[in-house]
Amino acid sequence: MPSRRELLKLGAVAVASPFAIAKKSPLRIGIVDWNLNLTAKLEAVALAARLGFDGVQVSLGAKPADGKLPLDNAELQAHYLESAKQHNILIDGTCLDILHVNHLKDDKLGPKWVADGIRITRSLKTEVMLLPFFGKGGLQTSEEMNFVGDALRELAPEAEKAGVILGIEDTISAEDNARILDRAQSRAVQVYYDVGEAHLAGFDVIREIRWLGAKRICQFHLKDDPHYLGEGAIDFRTVLHTIQSIGYRGYANLETDIDSKAPEPNLRRNLAYVRKLLEQV
Repeated sequence: MPSRRELLKLGAVAVASPFAIAKKSPLRIGIVDWNLNLTAKLEAVALAARLGFDGVQVSLGAKPADGKLPLDNAELQAHYLESAKQHNILIDGTCLDILHVNHLKDDKLGPKWVADGIRITRSLKTEVMLLPFFGKGGLQTSEEMNFVGDALRELAPEAEKAGVILGIEDTISAEDNARILDRAQSRAVQVYYDVGEAHLAGFDVIREIRWLGAKRICQFHLKDDPHYLGEGAIDFRTVLHTIQSIGYRGYANLETDIDSKAPEPNLRRNLAYVRKLLEQV
């Protein structure tokens, strides 16, 4: 039986570390740099850390110069890595946002940017690169989906070699995404699942996450715009439980609407909400 002194010592430890026995979630929460109003800017790393996020998703830039993406610069990449180390936060992925301009489905520059992005993502010592398919670049027809699947099959060997996952984010169904993955024939091509976009497109988010499973999802975006998380139509308690129940172990990045003049209080509020749910699920 512990002595009074030992009990007092244990009590002191409990007081000093009130969260020591709190449930620790394997899901880590990051933030996209564009919601910090710092798209493709180094300052996003420090701000994400100051707000309490586990990681930051970095844009590679949509305005090339001399045929190079803004982050295709070894010195700048070194500054990103230095800042991440200094602020004790990880770069949890990149976003090839130039695909909003040069669409992979129909622009000859698309594959070039993906190839360049693979190299940059590797240099930033992270694994997931988001490939967006929205607006005019969105996937509408089977022919477009097949074309993208074939293009990714050509690019996948370089991604595999670099240890980079190409995450396709779009507004098509889980089944259509899976067909693209099957056509690409590579573990380096996966789905970047955006909960908010899938919900707006009319899909059953919970069913799709379960159907795709952890082996086909590389990362998540969490949002329910224009609402704060938990105040819209999406049941995030069930979403987070489902994400963890399929065995996913990685990052979910907040991509929530913000007040551009005062983003920090909104981001802190959404982050606090997710943290609280993760303690409960």
